[in-house]
Amino acid sequence: MANLDTSDKVFYDEHKVDADSTEKSLDGQESPVHNEHADMTETERLKVRNARFATAVRNSPIKQWSKESVHLYFACFVSFLCACANGYDGSLFSGLSPMPYYQSFFQSGTVGNKVSLIFSMYTVGSMIGAFSAGPIADRFGRRVGMFVGGVVIITGMALTASAPSINQLVGGRFVLGWGISIMTVAAPAYCVEIAPPHWRGKMVGTYNCGWFGGSIPAAAITFGCLYINSDWSWRIPMIFQGVPSMFVLVGVWFIPESPRWLMQNNRQEEARAFLVKYHGNNDTNSEIVHLEWAEFTENIQFNASDKRWWDYRALFATNNARYRFLMVMLISVFGQFSGNGLGYFNNVIYANLGYTSPAIQLGLNLAGSCGSAVIGLTAASFTDRLPRVRTLAIGTLVCAILLAINAGCNTVWANTPTDANGNAIDPPIRIAQLGLAAYFLFGFVYTFAYTPLQGVYPTENLENTARAKGLALSGVLVNLIGFINTYAGPIALQNIKNNYTYVFVGWDIIEAIIWALCGVETQGRTLEELDEIYNQKYPPFASRRYSAEVAVLKDGHAEIVRDI
Repeated sequence: MANLDTSDKVFYDEHKVDADSTEKSLDGQESPVHNEHADMTETERLKVRNARFATAVRNSPIKQWSKESVHLYFACFVSFLCACANGYDGSLFSGLSPMPYYQSFFQSGTVGNKVSLIFSMYTVGSMIGAFSAGPIADRFGRRVGMFVGGVVIITGMALTASAPSINQLVGGRFVLGWGISIMTVAAPAYCVEIAPPHWRGKMVGTYNCGWFGGSIPAAAITFGCLYINSDWSWRIPMIFQGVPSMFVLVGVWFIPESPRWLMQNNRQEEARAFLVKYHGNNDTNSEIVHLEWAEFTENIQFNASDKRWWDYRALFATNNARYRFLMVMLISVFGQFSGNGLGYFNNVIYANLGYTSPAIQLGLNLAGSCGSAVIGLTAASFTDRLPRVRTLAIGTLVCAILLAINAGCNTVWANTPTDANGNAIDPPIRIAQLGLAAYFLFGFVYTFAYTPLQGVYPTENLENTARAKGLALSGVLVNLIGFINTYAGPIALQNIKNNYTYVFVGWDIIEAIIWALCGVETQGRTLEELDEIYNQKYPPFASRRYSAEVAVLKDGHAEIVRDI
């Protein structure tokens, strides 16, 4: 089968063409095309990478607001809540750290070893829990994986919110991390496996924006509780950490199981019924259903490694598998180590620029989270149109530039003379404002480039039978980098202060180069079709080629015109 592409641009952007006209390819570049088949009924001609896929989706459109589609949106919303549970923790402790009652109770300070222990124990739990996450999702199904993760998270919430000492707080953080790892392996696998192939980018990209569905309430709740004059000022935000999981525990019983999991577990009739109902408008003759079902049956493996909890060989056994997992490693490591880990210590970043008031810091946290949420959801809406690799490469390079500006402003502020009380003499306010603006813009650019794709890219690069275990190992990598960020970060900020930011400036430049040279483009392909791309000698080049031309007719149907 030809390597072909489809995206929203293929199906919804129409431009007139005539014989010997200039035509736009999907990457926006113009190229001359001799239109040998043009006639009065043709309205559009496009270069694609997957002609069968492009014509099938054009000829079998899904009704976006049918009862079945709304149910599918609800199913993705349940997985979205799993990302909310993870995002809540991302803002929680940066909001709790400056609270007077939290500090007087735990005596942790805002930098140093105690802070490192509290923050990093969450990632330790996630790393260890990841090894149980894959087998649970593979053996019992994606819905059960989300349910089990929710139960463990609520247990961890109870431990932290009722903590009488720092020891129980640290233990509760470990349990929370364990639960999150189980939930965030099952949820993205579920979302990518139920999504129609031409909706996959939007649906899974929106799933990962659930991070903000947790981080914004966390920032708002901690800001609101700042003015409570008791220990409830920090206990209430911890209690709310369990709310998304409570909804997940109920919601999973009202959504269908993943058709790919059903297929791999010898439940073919249920899998096909899912495709007909949710991808084919209840039409058994739908072209997209026939295409997906043919790929399902071609790739079915009843005795694959997903049936053996201990067997991870499918991730490394062939060149195909190894290159797939390399892409998972890149998005897992780069997605956590591009400077975004500084967000755990926003209060320190703000203080280094002269913003020392706890109320101002919490307000800035809330504003940053809200802005990033808007950017993230906007990026998710473009995920099916923008090439994944180009977005990652350019976005990472811009992140390096903005961090360099922020670090430079921090250096100027740090060298400002101070009086006997430590207050800056003639402080460079404009420099502080520039540094703050650069830091906010860094967060927005990072969000646009990475946040949707952190959910999409690893899940679509993994083969069906290896997806849950691959995501579990991705979770180990993510949390290993998270551990470095949360444990080394406070110590580095204490010892080398704002110079720590320069580490990420240099590293982001390296990341951008690696993406440009080694990244495999996955936009616009079915999950099963990526197998052919990864069987090529050099998958990055093979993934970026166009191989066919599709004509869109006035009646809305599409036809394959010629191979390129």
